[in-house]
Amino acid sequence: MSRIGKKPVQIPNGAELTLSANVLTAKGPKGTLTLTLRREVKVSIDGGVVAVEKIGTTKLAQALWGTTAKLIDNMLSGVTEGFQKQLELNGVGYRMAAQGNKLNLALGFSHPVEVAVPEGLEAKIEGNVMTVSGIDKQAVGQFAAIVRKLKPVEPYKGKGFRYVGETVRRKEGKKAAS
Repeated sequence: MSRIGKKPVQIPNGAELTLSANVLTAKGPKGTLTLTLRREVKVSIDGGVVAVEKIGTTKLAQALWGTTAKLIDNMLSGVTEGFQKQLELNGVGYRMAAQGNKLNLALGFSHPVEVAVPEGLEAKIEGNVMTVSGIDKQAVGQFAAIVRKLKPVEPYKGKGFRYVGETVRRKEGKKAAS
């Protein structure tokens, strides 16, 4: 039984949720998000509460019940507060700069790396910390993962991208023969 699907989702102040056919639209001070609902779940809006019910007893309906409730909760959080991920770049000679809608990264390769920031997201750079922010939780996390994959942190010297607060296990290097 889904514990997340059982709980009703509260609509926060400043957010508006509308349901038409099988499309759910959330509007708020930060923007608008839409979600196309699957036929295995039924969503009902009563005042400031959203209830998600499963249709049928299949495994897919059971799985989508809690997932849909959490997606709706993330939509409402995104249009009211927004989401952000912070990446930290460590390493001698590693640099990053934002130029308009592109990021210029010097990551120790023979060439500079350019990454386009997707529509609806914002990337701010302060020192060696990049903050990716937006209203869509999945898009923010995906873009942060793409940037991190360009130069993941390595365990010997700790050079590369890491999430702020992430701990990386360091390895001991080779020992000199004596």
